[in-house]
Amino acid sequence: MEVRIGVQNVAREVVIDSHENADAVREHVRAALDSGTPLTLSDERGHSVTVPASAIGYVDIAAEQKGRVGFGG
Repeated sequence: MEVRIGVQNVAREVVIDSHENADAVREHVRAALDSGTPLTLSDERGHSVTVPASAIGYVDIAAEQKGRVGFGG
């Protein structure tokens, strides 16, 4: 599942392919915003991204992809 995070005062968005479902990602975002703690998400390869809750501009959660076609990965 692709998650795009817009960070305030940063031109590029953070993009991560999360292994979690949309509801779990939404809950992580909601908890970070409610408590003011950093949002930390991990991708399918074990890399993690941490964004301060106060710097989150938006979070875009894409629909789950069934399978990828092409090169890469």
